[in-house]
Amino acid sequence: MNEPALTPELIASHGLKPDEYQRILKLIGRAPSFTELGIFSAMWNEHCSYKSSRLHLRGLPTKAPWVIQGPGENAGVIDIGDGEACVFKMESHNHPSFIEPYQGAATGVGGILRDVFTMGARPIACLNALRFGAPEHPKTRHLVAGVVAGIGGYGNSFGVPTVGGQVGFHTRYDGNILVNAMAVGLARSDAIFYAKATGVGNPIVYLGSKTGRDGIHGASMASAAFEADAEEKRPTVQVGDPFAEKLLLEACLELMQTGAVIAIQDMGAAGLTSSAVEMGAKGNLGIELDLDALPCREERMSAYEMMLSESQERMLMVLDPARAEIAKAVFVKWGLDFAIVGKTTDNLRFVVKHGGEVKADLPIKELGDEAPLYDRPWVETPKQAVIEARDVRPPVGHDVALLRLLATPDLCSKRWVWEQYDHLILGNSVQQPGGDAAVVRVGDGPKGLAFTTDVTPRYCEADPVEGGKQAVAEAWRNLTASGARPLALTDNLNFGNPEKPEAMGQLVGCIRGIGEACAALDFPVVSGNVSLYNETQGRGILPTPTIGGVGLVKDVAQAASIGFKQADEVIMLIGATQGWLGQSLYLRDICGLERGAPPPVDLDAERRNGDFVRELIAFGEVSAVHDIADGGLGVALAEMALAGNLGARITVLPQGEAHGVLFGEDQARYIITATTANSLRIAKAAGQAGVPLVAMGVTGGTALTLPDCEPLPLPRLREAHEHWLPSFMGD
Repeated sequence: MNEPALTPELIASHGLKPDEYQRILKLIGRAPSFTELGIFSAMWNEHCSYKSSRLHLRGLPTKAPWVIQGPGENAGVIDIGDGEACVFKMESHNHPSFIEPYQGAATGVGGILRDVFTMGARPIACLNALRFGAPEHPKTRHLVAGVVAGIGGYGNSFGVPTVGGQVGFHTRYDGNILVNAMAVGLARSDAIFYAKATGVGNPIVYLGSKTGRDGIHGASMASAAFEADAEEKRPTVQVGDPFAEKLLLEACLELMQTGAVIAIQDMGAAGLTSSAVEMGAKGNLGIELDLDALPCREERMSAYEMMLSESQERMLMVLDPARAEIAKAVFVKWGLDFAIVGKTTDNLRFVVKHGGEVKADLPIKELGDEAPLYDRPWVETPKQAVIEARDVRPPVGHDVALLRLLATPDLCSKRWVWEQYDHLILGNSVQQPGGDAAVVRVGDGPKGLAFTTDVTPRYCEADPVEGGKQAVAEAWRNLTASGARPLALTDNLNFGNPEKPEAMGQLVGCIRGIGEACAALDFPVVSGNVSLYNETQGRGILPTPTIGGVGLVKDVAQAASIGFKQADEVIMLIGATQGWLGQSLYLRDICGLERGAPPPVDLDAERRNGDFVRELIAFGEVSAVHDIADGGLGVALAEMALAGNLGARITVLPQGEAHGVLFGEDQARYIITATTANSLRIAKAAGQAGVPLVAMGVTGGTALTLPDCEPLPLPRLREAHEHWLPSFMGD
């Protein structure tokens, strides 16, 4: 194949700026070959190098006694006791899912599953966090249908339950949706596998499906803003095969039991290039590849295409040469390709051969270590004014407002989404989607794991620091409300163009807020992903730092859920209520005002109130628990009534303007229910612990009755809550 001349236009098309190309020339002392240009493009793009965010990510808390592996590997690993480890990570597939929603979302699920089982863990659960444009936008319905079908199609076929997630809508996502996928697995804590290659002369083995031309420049495409050419980028979207991935999982886990695996790396973003370079660089070894041995499904593929392909369901391993035949037999048994495509060397060079020619010869450490690192200019987001509830005139009655809120795209039931996912497969799902956190039994129990994904983008837009803190605190509360001890999190930092100081300021502010909350709550970051350049034709998304939290439940039989359980129980509010309406959904969707400072996050109060609630759950003092978030107290009460199919009469509210008390989004709050006897003990304990508590009413009946409002029958609440999404999707 005749290689094209390296013109400025060709270099720019690879996402490399002129100064970055000059950096390459200085590094290797010559002009790169076309294949080498592609390799640099893959390794130095934003998606792989984190060149705009590395500087700021260093400040995040990543260590704790229970953390086995923090950021830097395929996934994070935490100790959950009894010789067991939980392996988890979240990643984005935003750009591919906008271009081709089904395959983009499907391969997002496939990629994150590989990150988990590459570590030696068997996947036990998937979650997601989805953001779409305004419902009235002409593409939104198509994108929702395709993404949900893609997630369900891959996860259901692979055989892992999709147990939770988030779905939100806003016009700022019209041209750039977000698809964040999270996977969780279990492994033995003494049998974790890493990507660090060791030993000179050891065989490098290609495993899994064959390489094709799909996904070429996928990582580079994910590191660039969209203009008007999104449809033209369809060939950069990978195509997934969940059945091949299931075979790959079983083959890899079986192979790991043989002792043959020295190092293993998923071929994800940037495909063979990043997997080979990372394995060698982490082990201070060189890598030599012979692409003539690479299994390809298309004819006459060039070295450039093979190195940059992001075909799915592929792995790269360094194997013990004495066990290579044993390893090959395992993959032959599972009907998957097994090919020795190279070896480790001691010269710290990354050498790629094809057709008897050297197509690339580069310093392997510098490919990663010398990637650009930018301290980009940023400006702090201006503070917005505090909005007092007394200054907001309610446009409708509180009962009407509650019905309208329950029917909004953000607060309506997402049953239409999660019923397309198999959330029961494997038989260990304890709580179905729709509550605060998913709970999955570990083996035969009694212990379990709780999972959640959380972020409130409108808070992050208004005040990135408070928004970052709130995203972590919300995840921590949701795990706490299930009875879990929060242990660690993975993040997916979705932002606009970092070359714009305002967008970069949002990233910096959110990272700072996340770090402060993680430190205060002993909730370290063990893995994650940064997705930048989420903008189309100059319009960026809302800053969306999604948090995926994991917690440990000692006994799943004691896990709490949100539904009211029986009549005549006391309903109590934990936490202080100011009636904060700034950036609330009440202010936006009922009053038509999207403005104001978001609610401040008091991390001491979060810790105190959350620890108190978790203790009540552990001692069996409460029957239902729900954290209060979007929509405030009124929406939380309605959700509890609907989940338990049991009404309630609220007779006492905290002091303040009624609409602020009912719909304000003050933080660090929970609703709990308990028997009368238990409620008296709880009230006394709360006073001793300095935890604000208000007994608001009792459960019972077939309607939710709020002070000074007509009773709202449960069927009417349910119709409001369940109707919007199926109607929007045409079902």
